[in-house]
Amino acid sequence: MKMNKVILYVAMSLDGYIAREDGAVDWLEEAEGDGGDNGYADFYETIGALVMGRKTYESVLGLSETFPYAGKPCYVLSTTRRERTEHAVFTDEALDSLIPSLAATTRGDVWIVGGGELVRSVMERGLLDELHLAVIPKVLGGGIPLFPQGTVPTSFRLRDMEQMGQIVMLRYSVDNGKD
Repeated sequence: MKMNKVILYVAMSLDGYIAREDGAVDWLEEAEGDGGDNGYADFYETIGALVMGRKTYESVLGLSETFPYAGKPCYVLSTTRRERTEHAVFTDEALDSLIPSLAATTRGDVWIVGGGELVRSVMERGLLDELHLAVIPKVLGGGIPLFPQGTVPTSFRLRDMEQMGQIVMLRYSVDNGKD
């Protein structure tokens, strides 16, 4: 049976930040893309489940009146909340069991949705298969880094790149030495 992939799909500034220090992502709206959704809908169709941290979940709720990931199972990692909402299941299940279980049982890939701390934890455990990185031509000068201090050294192999207006989408696979 084919195992689904675990993918980090994220936008990053030229200087390596995914959000401003306060979590704001307003700078993404200034990016001159392809005039459409920059391939997001096609990517989202491949997703079977999402995993995100509580802070990212709360930030997402503040961005729009509607939950942007409705219709897909969304697991929110939290050590304090244990509930199920209309859009999410809050869990403290270990990443080592949650992510492989989702990858084995969902009808699509598993999307790791932002947060440098979650990215670091997923990479520490060797759970990431691919990185889809939209590079936005803007220097923020500070903020929340994609790879926070302490992230394990990891090598990637470039699989594809695409220019979308002024944005460059880079697709990498984790270089596990097998190909």
